[in-house]
Amino acid sequence: MSAASVEQPFDDEPFSLTAIADEIMERHPGYRVEIIEGHLLVTPSPDAPHARALTSLMVPFIAAGLHGEETEVLQNVGLWLPTGAEDYAIPDLVVVDADIDDHFVENNAYDPVCFRLVLEVTSSNWRDDLKTKVTAYAEAKVPVYLVVDRKHQRLHVLTEPTGSEYANHRVHAPGETVTLPETIGAEVTLDVKQIIKAGQKKAN
Repeated sequence: MSAASVEQPFDDEPFSLTAIADEIMERHPGYRVEIIEGHLLVTPSPDAPHARALTSLMVPFIAAGLHGEETEVLQNVGLWLPTGAEDYAIPDLVVVDADIDDHFVENNAYDPVCFRLVLEVTSSNWRDDLKTKVTAYAEAKVPVYLVVDRKHQRLHVLTEPTGSEYANHRVHAPGETVTLPETIGAEVTLDVKQIIKAGQKKAN
């Protein structure tokens, strides 16, 4: 995670994390800004391996028929969080109900009730994905949370949100295949080695 310095331009206005987040994004195009538990999380633009991993992940979800009339597979969609008045996250990839447009809340974020799965591919802020966002997504009752941990070359699958944690947290290594819960709308099996490899820099 990388922090961006922002001057306070709101001398005569109430303090607002959302306004500061908007200011950061305006001054630093390409940065992702999220508000979780009242804290700003600022992430630089992803590198090519990060994008490559996302593309590789979209393929099995789309092949399973999850991007259609009942559900959609989308990138960078805001998820409104119950952890604070201005809280929202922007997962890398989501599986959502196709009527997501009916669940708009504000600030380009949507009610978590329409999210069936959220997925993060780690960057320099990998600790946020494996700790801060676990709590946030569990409290939002997102049924399935996946983390592609590029640093440690593992795939985390978290299910059964209970309070501020997931009751079921399994870690998978390259060489394993993982079948996700059919509650996301279809049977999807992921090859951990293929996903982890896609997220690594190509050798020269």
